[in-house]
Amino acid sequence: MTTDHGRAGRREWLGLALLLLPTLVLATDMGVLFFAVPFIATDLRPSGTQQLWIMDMYSFLLAGLLIPMGALGDRIGRRRLLIGGTAAFAAASLVAAWADGANQLIAARALLGVAGAVFGPSTLALVRNMFPDPKQRQAAIGAWSGVMMAGATLGPVIGGVLLEHFWWGSAFLIAVPVMLLVMAAAPVLLPEYRAPQQGRFDLLGAALSVATVLPVVYGIKTLAVDGWSTRPVLVLVAGLLVGAGLAVRLRTAAHPLIDLSLFRIRTYSGAITVNTIAMFAMMGFTLFTSQYLQLVKGYGPLAASLWALLPSVGVGAAVGGFGALAGRVRPAVLLTAGFLASAAGFAAMAFVAPDSSLALPLTAAGIIAAGAVGTVSITGEMVLSAAPAERAGAAGATSETAQELGSSLGIAVLGAAGAAVYRSRMDGSAPDAARDTLGGAVTTAAHLPADTAEQLLSTARDAFTAGMHLAAVVGVVVMLGAALVAHLLMRHLRPVQQPAGKNSQVVQTT
Repeated sequence: MTTDHGRAGRREWLGLALLLLPTLVLATDMGVLFFAVPFIATDLRPSGTQQLWIMDMYSFLLAGLLIPMGALGDRIGRRRLLIGGTAAFAAASLVAAWADGANQLIAARALLGVAGAVFGPSTLALVRNMFPDPKQRQAAIGAWSGVMMAGATLGPVIGGVLLEHFWWGSAFLIAVPVMLLVMAAAPVLLPEYRAPQQGRFDLLGAALSVATVLPVVYGIKTLAVDGWSTRPVLVLVAGLLVGAGLAVRLRTAAHPLIDLSLFRIRTYSGAITVNTIAMFAMMGFTLFTSQYLQLVKGYGPLAASLWALLPSVGVGAAVGGFGALAGRVRPAVLLTAGFLASAAGFAAMAFVAPDSSLALPLTAAGIIAAGAVGTVSITGEMVLSAAPAERAGAAGATSETAQELGSSLGIAVLGAAGAAVYRSRMDGSAPDAARDTLGGAVTTAAHLPADTAEQLLSTARDAFTAGMHLAAVVGVVVMLGAALVAHLLMRHLRPVQQPAGKNSQVVQTT
């Protein structure tokens, strides 16, 4: 319990350690399958579109439901939602581990995304509520943010280590003991919190948010991978129409899921935009890097994951450097510099070939990630400090959702662009599986005569790197645009570090 001076005691710090565990799993699951793609392609034989859905169904549902679940936690209790979400996550992990078909794995990933959205907002909300002292709260939120970033980096590494010794389903099983521990210890270490004023839950708004995201993403990816056809166009248009209805609902509902008035605060909207674009860049190209190491260069999952860990050195240096400069340099300058660095990294990726030295793709990936993570490291507190204190919880949830959506869109858009080029470059006489994905080509080649297999793999690897080049060019354009946006939206801010905002009022129950 907290001390008489409002400072957190041992129980709160132990509770923080407990909350960091599901937070780590939530972030890790974003990338834990990156090195499992070849194994899943061999075992389940997904199409190109199915493979993309396996990768990002989790993160899109997570992004679409974070804000509705945060609002629901305010009403029924954040600890209660945490326990229920972790239980569902453990069950969905078991289903995913033993999926025997691509569609079943996609469904399991969807359940994981829903479960993650159920408990995700509660982790940050409870951290904020358990630490009334501003300095302690700032340290606790810093730990939470650090674990989120670490999970995104460690996910592919953990997956690679497991795949070196076990089957691809083991990447899901690591979540099960963690969630069981959280379920058992939460009633002891975490108090229950509810907001004192509970408006009616906007169920229609929650449904509209999900019904907007999924059709739009499906339409974009299907058109990019399979070419022009009527069904994805109609689905895309339907999603956009639902999105228009969502915008109307948010403006007219008595208790909307998202308070649109927050976006009229220039600093807040600017920080949200910057975070979204930064995560688009960082996560969007990670999939290419992992497949390049494994399927083009031929490394096993463990070796590939360890090589992929090297760019994180630059990320750590960028976070420290940006943090040290934040009190002396205007945010617009730092953010612009970060995006220009990422643009340079993407430009370098456009010159990577199948026979390139590892120094080039790993250095380029490190520069991309360093620029992106450096910008995110200084905008998190900007989001909370720009919003009024009584809306800080909703502000944080919206920022987290934007980051998740940016990550997912990066994987979808850049992945779809690369897949479209790959299919266009593959010989029409190649087997269907080889024309769909590079993983399919590797699997097909294993059953062909040596000369034929080598010719197929050479063509497929060239096609994959050509797709990676287009994705890199898209990345350059997006990062240059982001640098301009960051300069325009943040140039009014001075280099002043603000302390964490005051904790919102809550009702504590036993």
